[in-house]
Amino acid sequence: MDTQTHVRTAEGPTRSAEHVTELAASARRAYGLIEDVGRWPLLFAPCIWSQQLDRTGDVQRIRLWAVVGSEVRSWTSRRVLDPASNRIDFAQENPAAPLTEMTGHWRFEDPSPDSPGRLELGHRWTTAGDPHAADRIAAALESNSTAEIGALRTWAERPEGPDELILSFSDDELVAAPVPEVYDFLYRADLWPKRLPHVAGLDVETTPADAATAGAEVQTMDMETSAADGSTHLTQSVRLCFTDERIVYKQTTPPRGLLAHSGEWLFSTRPEGTRVTAWHTVALDPTAVESVFGPGTTLAEALRKARDIIGANSRGTLRAARSHLEQGAAE
Repeated sequence: MDTQTHVRTAEGPTRSAEHVTELAASARRAYGLIEDVGRWPLLFAPCIWSQQLDRTGDVQRIRLWAVVGSEVRSWTSRRVLDPASNRIDFAQENPAAPLTEMTGHWRFEDPSPDSPGRLELGHRWTTAGDPHAADRIAAALESNSTAEIGALRTWAERPEGPDELILSFSDDELVAAPVPEVYDFLYRADLWPKRLPHVAGLDVETTPADAATAGAEVQTMDMETSAADGSTHLTQSVRLCFTDERIVYKQTTPPRGLLAHSGEWLFSTRPEGTRVTAWHTVALDPTAVESVFGPGTTLAEALRKARDIIGANSRGTLRAARSHLEQGAAE
């Protein structure tokens, strides 16, 4: 199916654009994928983390962290949900300069006997100060919007529903050490090849926190992981590090068998030390299930196997943190 871009330029610094594609799925299904903002890191390649901050009726506030150009940026948006019309309108609350306004909408139409369905993502933006800013934003929107509507169309048109392909799970560990020490063990990924037996190699770059990332340090990682059978695989990840609170990550290049994998290390103080919870959300690649997990493997069985493999790595990391920190304290 072709994707069409309709760009309209008004007098002055205000511009608008619409990205449209045909949709061979129900409008309700596509609408539901956009309404559930928590799954966006699995659906959209640029999205690293997404949160619903609050919701009152059909008015919702969300915060996103996403790759824009070559950098990670964060913003909050107010969304008005209209399920009866299969439409969602949004507006950034405090656009970062040179933006002064960024609004838009998602709109979906069902197929009919005479015409295909329709998926539309529209934006309207205003800039000030920088005469070239509107062009740069237009270029970033062109790239991200084309990727987003393509990904959404693919998910909406899959024969499998998202609940058949997506699984969230967690493991936790109690470490007899204060939060800053446990956080540092997981933050210092550059030391993992020496500390974790399943990590064969790792390169990491860190960008300091600032207002544009809503207080998160941004780490980009290339990691080589060793499997139990002796094989190795490479993954790339982006991590958002909130000191002594949480480390959120997304594998921008997930391992074979998965369409996407995102997760979080969450830290909380307990009387005995620190409770660390490792959260994971994975999306199966249905075309690779049998080649990766074995002939005849069902989707449900593949999800269980993925949970076992990924959970084993995170549990091993948590045990290594506990051993490293508790033994160090005893010496």
